Amino acid sequence: MTALISCEDNKSPLEKEALDKIDRLESLMKEAKGKSIDVTREETVLWFSKEFIKFANWDEANKEAIEKLFGYERYYAPNKDSLAEMLPDFERRKVIEILDNGIAELKKELSGEIKRRPVNKVDWQNTKAADNMFVNSNGKPSFPYDYFSKTVGQPLTNTDVYNDHLGALYHGGENLYEVDHDRAINSFLLNEDGTFDDEGIKKLTDIPDTNIGFLYYWDMGIPEWVEKREPEVRKGRSLFTGFDIDNPLAREVWGKIIRHTGELTKGKKVTELGYVFANEPHWYSEKDHWTYRYKEMNGISSYTLNKFRTWLKNTYKGNINELNSNWGTSFTDFDAVAIEIPMEISLRGTPKWYDWNRYHMGRTTEWFKFNQDNLHAVNPGANTHIKLFPRTFYEDSRSHGMDFEALTELTTMIGHDAKTLGDPSIRPHINSDWHKKYAYKWDGMAILHDFLESVAPDKINVNSESHFLSSGQYRKLDMRTSYIRNVYWLATLMGMDANMGWFWARDPDGSPEDRLEGDLNFFDPGLGGAYAGSNNMQPHITNEVTQVMFDLNSFSEEIIALRKQPRPLRLFYSETSAINTPDYMTQTGKLYKSLFFEGLPLGFVTKNIIEKQDNALWNTVVVYKTNYVTDAEFESLQAYLNNGGTVLLDSDKSLSMNEYGKERSKKLKAGNGKLITLKGADISKIKELALAEVADQMPEVVIESNSGEDFKTIISRVVKQENGSYLVNLLNVGHNTAKIKLSLKSGTPMTIQNLMTSVPVSSEFDLASEEVLLLEVKVKN
Repeated sequence: MTALISCEDNKSPLEKEALDKIDRLESLMKEAKGKSIDVTREETVLWFSKEFIKFANWDEANKEAIEKLFGYERYYAPNKDSLAEMLPDFERRKVIEILDNGIAELKKELSGEIKRRPVNKVDWQNTKAADNMFVNSNGKPSFPYDYFSKTVGQPLTNTDVYNDHLGALYHGGENLYEVDHDRAINSFLLNEDGTFDDEGIKKLTDIPDTNIGFLYYWDMGIPEWVEKREPEVRKGRSLFTGFDIDNPLAREVWGKIIRHTGELTKGKKVTELGYVFANEPHWYSEKDHWTYRYKEMNGISSYTLNKFRTWLKNTYKGNINELNSNWGTSFTDFDAVAIEIPMEISLRGTPKWYDWNRYHMGRTTEWFKFNQDNLHAVNPGANTHIKLFPRTFYEDSRSHGMDFEALTELTTMIGHDAKTLGDPSIRPHINSDWHKKYAYKWDGMAILHDFLESVAPDKINVNSESHFLSSGQYRKLDMRTSYIRNVYWLATLMGMDANMGWFWARDPDGSPEDRLEGDLNFFDPGLGGAYAGSNNMQPHITNEVTQVMFDLNSFSEEIIALRKQPRPLRLFYSETSAINTPDYMTQTGKLYKSLFFEGLPLGFVTKNIIEKQDNALWNTVVVYKTNYVTDAEFESLQAYLNNGGTVLLDSDKSLSMNEYGKERSKKLKAGNGKLITLKGADISKIKELALAEVADQMPEVVIESNSGEDFKTIISRVVKQENGSYLVNLLNVGHNTAKIKLSLKSGTPMTIQNLMTSVPVSSEFDLASEEVLLLEVKVKN
């Protein structure tokens, strides 16, 4: 490799400018320390500035390697040469940009123009998982942060990689696309003779017991000896689960591995953020789904088929004639039942489609219960979660086998890898119409959080691979720092307690990590194409991630207070309708978005939520385009009404059929509650009536906004504090600057202060696109 530090004569003008500004910032920091002003934020600006100057020099000296990395991403490949040529100076300019901003900010504090709250750092050694949040050693809520897939090959003790700037969560098992997973808990740890692979186990036990972290059960592969003994073991596999989860030998292997590793790691700090049972599990079983390019769910094994037959026999209480009548078949008995997987999408809405997909969800839930039961048998206090794949919830297809409610009820923590698009997709086949209204695509992340937090309001929420920075669908080299601040703030406000971003892949010398060197042949979107245009080339973005996490941690108590508010308005969610209806989530998403900007946290109810949670937690339930429900789902809504609840029913089509499409003679009755039945009203009317039912739940602080559009873009949360003041959080996700006006319902005069800067704010002000404000409103005496 070429030397990374330029000699004085060879330094570019931009590097010299950046180094001069580093000297200026260091001088201001020295002055600030002398006045007991916290400079944690500036320390991070300095660190990233120095790192990216080094990175820029490496990129300049190794243009062929950078060309190759741009070439792996088909969006950039045609211009890989020119991109590699411009990258070093782009990085230097962005370093200058963050230095300019850092200098300006600190000068304001030194002059007394602003006063910032000192940073409440994450205690990487002693933070604990409490009931529904992580808590620092100082007793305050904490939001740990780091990167998923982080500089593989570097030791966990390397402080150039594990620090306050990049995060310092220790981990095991994120080395994608390799058989020998670095510190992973995987299928290859067990030998055919029943012994364990000493070298693999040592990688796990050698993780220092100093920092908190997380462990992965990485089940992408399966040993050859298993395949030889069980030829069907890969039949019905999925992308990141490389074997049949019904295969008895695969289950035996995993049961032993989970128990052994669970015992070895019991009580270790690296498990504080939990054991992650799977990476984006999904088993789409419909024909022509996009996942079939990866040869997923290519039929089912005899084990899966026989389990399905048993499930059908139990469901139909042994009556094969009833099944035949439902399916339109003529099987002689349940042992003769056959089904083609993947299924024709034209079968959606039929009893055969419903039965398979309901069973399919149950079998995957049972698989994860098997995992958790084995872990808890030897390590009963272990926290667990699954990296749920968000699009399997908010997209329409339900052939994937994932019951988000059941899985979230099962594990001790909420787990997922929620993502957003910060800019229109780089894939031309992906619709980006959302960009006509919003600065970034926030809705998938939001609806996922509101659903999961409704199911498990008292569980910690871990995003173990946040794709806010880039993904297979989007990235933008000159990305907006305002987007980074807004999206991380919004996700945390909505429930995210910890996040590991995708991804950090620079070695300390500036070179790409080991897996990215040489010739790569990964599928797209895979690791090979992920580096180009990512935060690894974006000093301004990587710095902003840490800056917003510093601020969120410094105001962690306020964020938790804002999050703890009730969700008085709930949308009824039915997995039955989701399975049977082609556009159930599309329609649910439209109603959700129409209500999202009204200043109240939204929530969901299901049969289980109604039966298991205190119904006084909400005021009104809206049932929208939910035609198919089981009798049990129907009766849960009737019981809610009988106990005094309010239900708004969009039309007489909703709830009209059972899971098999048979008409239901029963109709909801008001009972002791209030039933509002509409006749096919549009969303605007439903919204009007729903908000009228929760009018008495609206905040005391009235927030008026005008962005010049006929739709809303301001997300607001208000909570009253013990001292009588109000916390007000405002986020603008629109393109336009919005005119904001604050007042109290009572009409009482008030004072407003920006808590981030301690600067007074008038009652009318502008909120720029993607701006975030945290305000304190006090009644004037």
